[in-house]
Amino acid sequence: MCCVVRHTMQALLSGQMLNMQSLNRITRALVCTAALTLFVAPVFGQGTAIEPCQATPNSAKPGIATGPVKVGEKTRRLLVDSSVPDDPDVAKLIAPYTARVVELSKVIGRLEGDLTKTPVGAGSLGNFVTEAMKAEAKAKLGKPVTLAIMNAGGLRKNAIAAGELRASDVFELLPFENTLVALELTGVQLAKLIQVVTRDAQSGARIQFKWNEQSRPQFLSGAFIDETGKEIEIDPQKLYTVITIDYLVRLGSGNYAIFQEAKSTTPLDITIREAIMNYVKSETAAGRPIRKIVDDRFVQIGPDPKTTEIPK
Repeated sequence: MCCVVRHTMQALLSGQMLNMQSLNRITRALVCTAALTLFVAPVFGQGTAIEPCQATPNSAKPGIATGPVKVGEKTRRLLVDSSVPDDPDVAKLIAPYTARVVELSKVIGRLEGDLTKTPVGAGSLGNFVTEAMKAEAKAKLGKPVTLAIMNAGGLRKNAIAAGELRASDVFELLPFENTLVALELTGVQLAKLIQVVTRDAQSGARIQFKWNEQSRPQFLSGAFIDETGKEIEIDPQKLYTVITIDYLVRLGSGNYAIFQEAKSTTPLDITIREAIMNYVKSETAAGRPIRKIVDDRFVQIGPDPKTTEIPK
């Protein structure tokens, strides 16, 4: 796109674009080119890097110095607003993307209290996401969900301000196409699982932790809780439903290697982003705002860490 800008400016200076109507059309074309560069790139992958402009060849003969070239300048301020008619060709070009952009700007709910991401459990942002995951999975499965887990690194926005909650907020928070998965784990496996989620977001457990010498949260003890916050007994041999995302299941190693030992794995055929959007819309339809949740699902024991770093 950089080269398009350079060639256009060269044409302007050489007198090939002298009337304002042409200037208007070129300006809008440049803006649209930039917009398409942003919107067409896959949101979940690494796009091709924009290459720098190639240097303009020097037409001067080697060894012969050239001085500055004087160019006559003639400028005029042009107000670009609704009075400037749309260019039919450009409008047709961007039409497939216009509706999608409009959808992103729609208000889907109202948020009471700022949501923020912190080093333990991804803060109130993590609480919001896992509560929504749990609610949507329960509605889809038609049975209770004991635990919901989302990795903090998958939450790509560090804060959402109180007020109108837009679709774009959810897209920025969850830009990847990760889908929800239901796993059946035994009580023994469940007890092992909560020992590794102090940095990640979860709903369904109360975890006590301390900060170690490396300023990382270290698991001390944990218990499972119901929707009222009351601790519940876990039968070591009974099966319990855990909701997470396919990305963590596919890893197959590390903290969540235990997912490979699940007694059953059921894809819910819905992305986590769609699940959160559905949750917000259903709460809004019921006349309820989305409230900031700050509870005791993570309880710190002992002093604060020496340094604080938000998980990436």
